[in-house]
Amino acid sequence: MPTQAAEPGLVVTTDPGSDPESVTEAPDGSLILGSAPKPVIYRAAKGATEAKVFIDVSAAEGNVSFLGVLADGPTNTLWACQIIGTGKNRHSILRSFDLTSGSPKLRWPLPGDINLCNDFVVGPDKALYIADTFGSKIFRLKPGASEPELLIEDRTLDGVDGITFLGNELYVNNVISNNLYRIPLDAAGKAGPPVQIWPDKPIKGPDGMRAANGKLYLTENRNGRASMVTVNGDQATVVTILDGLTRPTAIEPAGDTLWVGDRAKDKAIAIPMPK
Repeated sequence: MPTQAAEPGLVVTTDPGSDPESVTEAPDGSLILGSAPKPVIYRAAKGATEAKVFIDVSAAEGNVSFLGVLADGPTNTLWACQIIGTGKNRHSILRSFDLTSGSPKLRWPLPGDINLCNDFVVGPDKALYIADTFGSKIFRLKPGASEPELLIEDRTLDGVDGITFLGNELYVNNVISNNLYRIPLDAAGKAGPPVQIWPDKPIKGPDGMRAANGKLYLTENRNGRASMVTVNGDQATVVTILDGLTRPTAIEPAGDTLWVGDRAKDKAIAIPMPK
């Protein structure tokens, strides 16, 4: 089995039972982590080993939680998926906050009675692309728009989770079917049917996914590992880069560091960026 296992470096922890589903690094080097069961978002200063509560929405929003978090430095924005309810009966709100102060900005409830804002990516067009796991949808929020538009709804996206751009191409994974897809976008930004990418070994529970250096990086929450994926047409090579995790759900390339979030252990682990 091909592997590029790395020795863990800095470890950032959150409160016990905070279950950080997603992690993102801010331009100042601080690490931001969501909380799947709690109405808070954590932040650890660069080099710190313990994250503190940065945003607490309990007073305004009640008993909610957060999945995806994404720092967008150029707009000084922190994007977050705010979740209401539990299990299959959940709905969600796309939130944004000031990346410096944590002050609330945009608040957009996803359409439908049941949906799950899970993760997002800022594309080359500076738009925000949002994965709705339960709705089998991807939304796009264009720069300057007051609310997102529906980019695509497709049955193969029932379980869409990780979402990222590799160059100008949009990729998503499916945490339910264990599949990886490319979403073709034409010159006008219109989406075509998802194209399945075939890896050289099974991926199980693909979750958080981001791109850097021409590679996809993803966590496999049912394999307990983080992987690097090299795409060649409709084929892909999967290399294990960190193994022995409990429930990894988050990944974040940051310069020469790759952060891997192990949700079940309330921590994020820094390893050298694989080549």
